[in-house]
Amino acid sequence: MYFKIVPYPLLILIVFLSACKNGNDNEQKSIRKATIEDVEAGIRRNIAERVKENDGFFTYQNDSTSLKLKLVRVHTEYLSVLGDNEFFACVDLATVEGDVYDVDFFLKGNAENMLITKTDIHKLNGKPFYTWKQAKDKTWHTVAVKDASGDLLGLIEGEDNFTFNYTAFIPELNDSAEIWIPIAASDNFQKIDILSIDIPVEYKIVSDGKYNNKILYSKLGSEQSLQQIDIKYKVKRKEKSAYADPSMELDFFLSSSPLMPVGDRFSLIAEEAIAKSKADNPLSKARALYDFIIDNMRYAKQGKYGTGDANYACDSKSGNCTEFHSLFISLARSVGIPARFAIGAAIPSERNEGGVNGYHCWAEFYADGKWWPVDISEANKYSALSTYYFGHHPANRIEFSRGRDIMPVPGPKTGAISFFAYPVLEENEKRIPVKVKFTFQRESFSEI
Repeated sequence: MYFKIVPYPLLILIVFLSACKNGNDNEQKSIRKATIEDVEAGIRRNIAERVKENDGFFTYQNDSTSLKLKLVRVHTEYLSVLGDNEFFACVDLATVEGDVYDVDFFLKGNAENMLITKTDIHKLNGKPFYTWKQAKDKTWHTVAVKDASGDLLGLIEGEDNFTFNYTAFIPELNDSAEIWIPIAASDNFQKIDILSIDIPVEYKIVSDGKYNNKILYSKLGSEQSLQQIDIKYKVKRKEKSAYADPSMELDFFLSSSPLMPVGDRFSLIAEEAIAKSKADNPLSKARALYDFIIDNMRYAKQGKYGTGDANYACDSKSGNCTEFHSLFISLARSVGIPARFAIGAAIPSERNEGGVNGYHCWAEFYADGKWWPVDISEANKYSALSTYYFGHHPANRIEFSRGRDIMPVPGPKTGAISFFAYPVLEENEKRIPVKVKFTFQRESFSEI
């Protein structure tokens, strides 16, 4: 048997090199490959650090723009690992005025440590400044988008001016009756001029005790059968974004109601949706609930739709605008976010006159000292505008009334009005349906 004798100095060198090699192997093993979850954690960590450094805001600045923003949502569906140490994230951030910016971030580093290297504003309120296109070599580059418009998807930004005609057709009456009709009123976002009210009997304008809605009230007799009531408005409406409104106590908009319960399963659903999105402030929590409803509900006029019942919406996962927004309000209130309901009509944007397809409703929630408008059923129909409808209502609308369980003074003997867009007609303490017709004509008013 033979042994190879290795000189002592050479043996020391071999042991040293072996140790270095093992050390490098351990170092390589400690740096694991980054995952999508790591990218999400990395962008959240970077944003949180910037927010801490800048008095609660993520700041963005270039040659022409300076913004103070708050996190709304990390688009987990767009997170990407571009290479060994390059990553991409898409994030929604909002100003205190309610404008929502879709921002693209590029990061470098590793699974444990990523730093932002480039920041680009991709969209403003859902409208893109550029889009992404993949080249033949699989690399991506941006392509400018010019004159992006939401007109054909139902919205008008800025301001809209139109006349609006509300016609109620009195049914056959056998006895004396009472009727209540919502009357649109001016506020910070709509200026209402009542051009005429044509009604075959005397009437008065009354109010309700909770929301200060204006309401036409009149007594009818059998001789008014098959006649009609016509109300004509001149409307100047502004696009609505986040706004301050100190007129009502916030606790009022955290309470439960028969069709919009608070707590129990609504708390569990809301908390699970918020935890899944890692939301940690009222604005991002509201966005998590907004996205949850879009992802889990279907717009369908079937079953017991149109009652504004959050329990029905939760069970059926379907409904019209009343179910979408009732569910949102129940979920929001269940986690301490004040939320409220309003109803009116959406004016077509693709034409300038004609009929309007019934009522439309929406909601608002309170965060960061302001009320934020949302329209979840429209966002569900037009996913391209889901960012816009979180924080905005377009100008082509008219609002009839606010709130739920409305009780005029004097009020119906059959009880409060769940939501108020169509007339309530009561004969012998029974409610009788009233057919309505809405029409409009868009105008360019020089001054209202």
